[in-house]
This record gives sequence, C-alpha cells and structure tokens, in this order.
Amino acid sequence: MASHQEITNHVHGEMDIRVHQKTFAGFIRLATWVCGISAAVLVFMALVNS
Repeated sequence: MASHQEITNHVHGEMDIRVHQKTFAGFIRLATWVCGISAAVLVFMALVNS
C-alpha cells in the first residue's frame, strides 16, 4: 500500500514534545502514588499481623 504522507528528514530539536513531557510527568506521578500506597498497605498489614 502506498503512503500518502510526505517523507521528510528528521531535524533534531524541531519536534514539539510538550505533550510527551506532560504524559511522562503524569506517569511518574502515578507510579509514585502507587508505590507509596503499596508501601502504606504493607506497613498496615505488618502492624495488624494479616
């Protein structure tokens, strides 16, 4: 199948990556929360001898 997109050479630093950075920051924030909540649950379970 033929592509109808124009093929251009990549120029370093020309791509807008704000959305990528925002998504990555959200992923890191979510991962931090999950790790913190998991640690809190494990501590709680250790304290109540579950």
